[in-house]
Amino acid sequence: MSTTHRTPVLGLCCLVAGGLLVAAANGAAASSSDRRSPTTAVTAASSGPSVDRRLAAREIRTLRDSRPDRDRGRFTSEQNVFLPSTIALADLESPGLANATLPLYTGTGPSGERVHYILTEASDYTAARRLGVNYAPKLANGAGTGGDQQVTVERGRLRFKGAVDFSPERVLTAGPAGSPFPPAAAQPGAVADGEWSSLVVLPSGIVLNAQVVANATGLHDRVISVDHEARTVQLQLLDGWQGGDRYYYHLVTDSSDPVAATIELGVYAPRLAKLPAFGRSEPTDDSALLGFSPTANGETGAGNPDRQGLNSTIVDDDRDPVNVFPLDPDNRARKDNNYSPLWDAHVSMWTDAAIAAGQRRVITGFDDLEQLVDAGLLGSFAGSTGRANEFVGGLRATGIIINCPVIAQPFEGQDRAPQGPRY
Repeated sequence: MSTTHRTPVLGLCCLVAGGLLVAAANGAAASSSDRRSPTTAVTAASSGPSVDRRLAAREIRTLRDSRPDRDRGRFTSEQNVFLPSTIALADLESPGLANATLPLYTGTGPSGERVHYILTEASDYTAARRLGVNYAPKLANGAGTGGDQQVTVERGRLRFKGAVDFSPERVLTAGPAGSPFPPAAAQPGAVADGEWSSLVVLPSGIVLNAQVVANATGLHDRVISVDHEARTVQLQLLDGWQGGDRYYYHLVTDSSDPVAATIELGVYAPRLAKLPAFGRSEPTDDSALLGFSPTANGETGAGNPDRQGLNSTIVDDDRDPVNVFPLDPDNRARKDNNYSPLWDAHVSMWTDAAIAAGQRRVITGFDDLEQLVDAGLLGSFAGSTGRANEFVGGLRATGIIINCPVIAQPFEGQDRAPQGPRY
């Protein structure tokens, strides 16, 4: 049996005062190959809980047994798929249509109800390999911080303490003419309770990135279809830039901020805001987060090749903001691994002088971002009072987390990627 989900039509609603909106009120803004390789090992054993190996083996076996048999697709090296458990990819040449089919797990909610979720990362190398997910050792730094969710295993299923409500109608209303971002109103299409976090800690101490995508209240806004018989879910992918290459495809699951969750069609999960540590992205930092950079006021226009920015999503019919990322997942790197799907938002803003001079364009990677900051064309988003982070060109952290597991980067390193229809 299959079900299909459509994103709700936007309407009018009262203002949701998230961190991005509050920040805006304070004033105006004055790669693998793209980032240097980390030199210090980050492993699950270096911080966070110790792992009970015997218990972990039972947990992994339980999760593997609950996956569909057809749990891995056949992909070419050119498709550059990072998430090993990906079953299928489609429309990779067409941002806005690109999607991934992933295994669908069944779990139990806090009241004993059935829920369905996906797994995309693990803090433990062995668990990541056996579950077919991305290896993200930095996740271990979030365990026991209050931003995590401790789960149990009951009757072969994960039992979550937190819950997600998919019933709200998503609302996104542009700000004043000429300044659509921050929005005048933002209401996420899904809201988690105070117990929910996608950073899930198993009884063994292993940390997973898990997101409920379907329950009795509805479906995640990024879900295209669910096949309960095959135990799979098809999800819309988002485009991005990394290392000078476009088509850095990822999912958005949830965010610590209601405005970011609304713009990115994710779940608003306030508990995530307790995770450490904003503005700290180096492998030596005790942080579960990794810096990335959306831009606030890039070029707009559905057919504009330089279209990019949170403002564009608001005025260009929900087209994705095409954010800038620092590096690929590297699932072979047991040590020296700095990847995390918990992206620490360092929002950039084109200066008035850059806009007046017609120098605004698409930002293609972290090296490009840093050069634009050094040239005085980009600065931190208005009101970003967080720590200045040299990892992200010296931009300041906004204090907002967006959970974006990375799936694939086809055409990486090619001079010209195919340019299919955008939507």
